[in-house]
Amino acid sequence: MDFIKVTEQPSPYRHLEKMSVAEIIGNINKEDFLVAAAVQKALPEIEKMITAVSEKMIDGGRLFYLGAGTSGRLGILDASECPPTYGVPQGLVIGIIAGGEKAIINAIENAEDNTEQGWKDLQAYDINDGDVVIGIASSGTTPYVIGALKKCKENNITTGSIACNPDSPVSDVADFPVEVIVGPEFVTGSTRMKSGTAQKMVLNMISTTAMIQLGRVEDNKMVNMQLTNVKIINRGIRMLMERSGIKDQVQAKKLLLQYGSVKKAIENYK
Repeated sequence: MDFIKVTEQPSPYRHLEKMSVAEIIGNINKEDFLVAAAVQKALPEIEKMITAVSEKMIDGGRLFYLGAGTSGRLGILDASECPPTYGVPQGLVIGIIAGGEKAIINAIENAEDNTEQGWKDLQAYDINDGDVVIGIASSGTTPYVIGALKKCKENNITTGSIACNPDSPVSDVADFPVEVIVGPEFVTGSTRMKSGTAQKMVLNMISTTAMIQLGRVEDNKMVNMQLTNVKIINRGIRMLMERSGIKDQVQAKKLLLQYGSVKKAIENYK
């Protein structure tokens, strides 16, 4: 399907090579201001998608992100941060990129053009109708993503999509499509810029809201976070002392390390 890609339209800025550093970063910053406003316009659709995701996850399902290039890397980033931030098991939120693990740091030729590989990659995780799959494609035309979402629909698997072009093909095959229209990029077609920022913002909303709905946050605190480094342990000590009334930092640290999380430490504190 041929349609106008806003993401491929010429940049409104000309002769970037003649700009000073101050002009370049000032103009990039000016364009970045447009992203949050574009996300705001898509909030009703984002809400519908997140509600569906949360319901599936509360019932025991998993969340899959599927994408190519920058979009795939952003999905992997968001998925990888859920276990340490919220203490959920590995495999609850899964990011898949066209071309496999090598594509995380290297461009894999033609990986995104394979219409069948996305579904094969999902099948490797025993995907089922209790799960939900979100296809991420700034252009909205990525064959790898579209092919996978079509197969998901055939198998009664709930799907969502995040694109940065209006009326995009990926939206046609998703149950809960989201389109964040950020306009032409500062560097023509460089969708790692505004489009990537928009996708990251939406992914933050999806995972954060879902984790809150799953009870992984109390008040405004990450009470289930993994104690992976000194900074996190010290944060946990402060949280535990604040929430339990413990006055002794040494006691709080001992209790925190004994039980492995702020939540469990509070539950076992007497």
